[in-house]
Amino acid sequence: MIIPLVLFIIFTGLALLHFYWAAGGLWGLDAALPTNNEGERLLDPGPHACIIVGLGLSIFALFYLIKTDLISTPLPTWLLNYTGWIIPSILLLRSNGDGIMVCFFKNIKDTHFAKMDTRYFSPLCLFLAVAGYAIQLY
Repeated sequence: MIIPLVLFIIFTGLALLHFYWAAGGLWGLDAALPTNNEGERLLDPGPHACIIVGLGLSIFALFYLIKTDLISTPLPTWLLNYTGWIIPSILLLRSNGDGIMVCFFKNIKDTHFAKMDTRYFSPLCLFLAVAGYAIQLY
């Protein structure tokens, strides 16, 4: 019950951060968006994209809250089972990234985002993936 609760808290925090950005907040945004070596953003998501990501992260959080057995759901077991494999797979793909601007083996390594991604973002995705797989296996 502890691991799903930790994942629920992390995903809730990440969802709230994306909703904050969608509402016009700027804190942490520069570190969260990849740039090229000249400092130009390679991605420039608008509020709608932040809302979509925030909703996805909220669904992930809700899924792990369901896994704590603190709430129940009428969803079929097969759907919960597949979701339990899909979420960590998405996060594992994110930790491996595209090889250019996100992941452990990216080409752009010296920007603020690249350093934050290597130090925090990709390891967090890898941790979330491993924890998600562990929940499915036990």
